[in-house]
Amino acid sequence: MDNWIIRKIQKEDNQSVAQLIRDVFDELNIPKVGTAYEDPYLDLMFEEYNKPRSVYYVVESDGRIVGCAGVAPLANEAAIYCELQKMYFLPETRGKGIGSQMMEQCLQSAREFGFEKCYLETMPFMLDAQKLYKKVGFENICSPMGSTGHTSCPVWMLKDLAL
Repeated sequence: MDNWIIRKIQKEDNQSVAQLIRDVFDELNIPKVGTAYEDPYLDLMFEEYNKPRSVYYVVESDGRIVGCAGVAPLANEAAIYCELQKMYFLPETRGKGIGSQMMEQCLQSAREFGFEKCYLETMPFMLDAQKLYKKVGFENICSPMGSTGHTSCPVWMLKDLAL
């Protein structure tokens, strides 16, 4: 997997991205209720992120999409808050530093959009993901923010984008 690039999502990526996210949910037995799995726009990610102060990236390797993540304003919060959303990678991409690069790309975009803080939600058993989040400066917080609709994600984290 040396031959990979991070690029912005295109309309023709919608089906592959939705499939990748569903495959990771199945692989890790993530609850499907109260999580991103239920989001109505899962099959329309290009359209969903083709909005102001929003961006969604994919990792492409040899013509296939093997990872994805994005940032967008955090619903029902002040304009300084964005959310790191739908960051998922297929098993073959994990542990290769691709997640770190994807995260940096997302956080850089968030700064360019003028966000000051970045929020995320994750699952307790996603320890590798949490390790990555902490490494780049996310800290655990004790209650959820905004209105993500993801009632089954009990781990909440926040990062100051100025740091």
